[in-house]
Amino acid sequence: MAEKKATTTDAVEILHHRYIKGSKKRLESIERERVKLTIAEKIYELRTKAGLTQKQLADMIGTTQSVISRLEDADYDRYNLATLAKIAIALHQRVQVQFVPEDSHYAHA
Repeated sequence: MAEKKATTTDAVEILHHRYIKGSKKRLESIERERVKLTIAEKIYELRTKAGLTQKQLADMIGTTQSVISRLEDADYDRYNLATLAKIAIALHQRVQVQFVPEDSHYAHA
């Protein structure tokens, strides 16, 4: 008797298998989007935790509110390390760049 193939009802797993699996280009695109989202979320989180408006943070680092707004937008991809360092200093943080192994669950699936 043939073994029954395991199935999943996890939507992420299904979509990954259907649209991403085996496509290096799509996996790279997802990783780029993940990085942008992480940076945007972190800036927003730190700013709001400090009780600052976008304008207040902008004034602290010598830029405009619209720049902070762009940095907090997950679609923005023109990050400047000098600007990130200014934000970190203003928010009593440090910028740390770290390379970590790929998540084995989706990296090559």
